[in-house]
Amino acid sequence: MAFAQPLLTLLQRIERGLDAIIRPVVFAGMAALIGVITLQIVSRVLFSAVGWTEEVARFLLVWITFLASTLAFQRGRHIAVTFAVDALPLSLRKLARLAALAVVLAFMIALIVIGYRYMQVQSFQKSASLRLSMTYVYAVIPLSAAIMAWYALVDMIDVLVNGEPTASAPEAPL
Repeated sequence: MAFAQPLLTLLQRIERGLDAIIRPVVFAGMAALIGVITLQIVSRVLFSAVGWTEEVARFLLVWITFLASTLAFQRGRHIAVTFAVDALPLSLRKLARLAALAVVLAFMIALIVIGYRYMQVQSFQKSASLRLSMTYVYAVIPLSAAIMAWYALVDMIDVLVNGEPTASAPEAPL
């Protein structure tokens, strides 16, 4: 499968590009969340509460959670019990990892479809304070599922080409 190595390298480069976009977005979301919550506390203590801060904080938390979960998924940091798979011989371990990635990929594709439908169903609804279409709030579900599906697909190709997933990103704190 030497012909697949350049393709895998390209896919991993795209994966690192996505990572380079998502990390600062999550960081900016966290900074904004801290700022909004600080504004909420200060405004309640010193003068009347700013009404939109609770809603913005909630929406930021949802987006940060889903986007940061893509980063955790890409680094293999979600909860996993791997001792049984790790004890298998290499050929069976490869097959088990491929099966697990296929299940993850199928789940993510289902989540994309369901998330998109849910986003469309909620498109008429507006948020209470900001009057923001809830489509924007729920758009993170199919978006992050698509990103995780991409990561799972790249991991599947990596297992097929190399036998074991290679580290596509250096170990760094989220």
